[in-house]
Amino acid sequence: MKINEIIKALEEFAPLTFQESYDNSGLTVGNRDAEAKGILCTVDVTEEVLDEAIKLGINMIVSHHPALFHSLKSLTGVTYNERIIIYAIKHDIALYACHTNIDNMAEGVNQKICEKLGLIDNRILSPVEGKLVKLVTFVPEESADKVREALFNAGAGHIGNYSSCSFNISGTGTFKGGDDTNPYVGEKGKLHHQKEIRIETIIPDHNLREVIQQMVLSHPYEEVAYDVYPLRNAFSQAGSGMIGNLRKPLSKNDFFELLKNCFNLPFIKYSGNPPGQFKKIAVCGGSGSFLIKDAIRAKANAFITGDIKYHQFFDAENKIMICDIGHYESEQFTKEIFYSFLTKKFSKFAVHLSRSVTNPIKYHF
Repeated sequence: MKINEIIKALEEFAPLTFQESYDNSGLTVGNRDAEAKGILCTVDVTEEVLDEAIKLGINMIVSHHPALFHSLKSLTGVTYNERIIIYAIKHDIALYACHTNIDNMAEGVNQKICEKLGLIDNRILSPVEGKLVKLVTFVPEESADKVREALFNAGAGHIGNYSSCSFNISGTGTFKGGDDTNPYVGEKGKLHHQKEIRIETIIPDHNLREVIQQMVLSHPYEEVAYDVYPLRNAFSQAGSGMIGNLRKPLSKNDFFELLKNCFNLPFIKYSGNPPGQFKKIAVCGGSGSFLIKDAIRAKANAFITGDIKYHQFFDAENKIMICDIGHYESEQFTKEIFYSFLTKKFSKFAVHLSRSVTNPIKYHF
């Protein structure tokens, strides 16, 4: 199996269009056309992780954080990043990262945090905008069901928890085929009036190419007329953070115990002491301070994330409890997402979970 086959599967699962503009997800080192000998799943790429891959005979590492995040002007091995890239190239190991694209997907990092906490009724805390398009096409009445089915099977027509969503209008289309045409109905060279259905449906933009391809294959016309409109609607299946509910309310101390046990925390940094018990919980893996106001607006009792700065802790104002559990600690289970997906997708291929703890932060008690 080629490395590119694994990349294709990963990018169907976590589309690169979901990544933030500053990010560098995707293949950063390696040859797409090389034969894959195995995959190692990790949070970060370190020299220890590369040693692990070499011992296992693996030539592809899938990480959460990109090994190349900022541009390099030299490769002399002076810095940690330079040594990683040199080491990977020397041993012909491909490095692939799923970073903010898997942060922003509904089944990604934040869903895994919610899963570990046992949260239910989960939803994206801050949905993205501009990731949806509307597709409109025109189909003869007798073919409308077939085309709609092809659109839906290719990924169109999802609005929230509803599927197969479309709007349909009857009308009359006109066309006149040229000398080199072979029209489905009518005669070339003559103006034809045809009873048609205008089908409108909604699509995530990363699925657009596949949906159009399947639409054309299912459509009876030689030339398929269609329109694509960009939308500013919020996309409920992608965005930052997540919010859900504990199955039963917890006291402050019981909530802290839950966090410590789930994430193996030596301590918890927090601010804010809202009254009552804890039920509605907002989360964001990694650095999530930009979502504090969203969590407050959503009336969360607590917000769990990492990398909170000193002055940001004041934003709690006893409206919410802000819990900084650490960047690595909040994302430590990301490699389990990769492992679960890849072992299901490639059930007879060697996929391994890295045993290396890549957290650069140590604690002294």
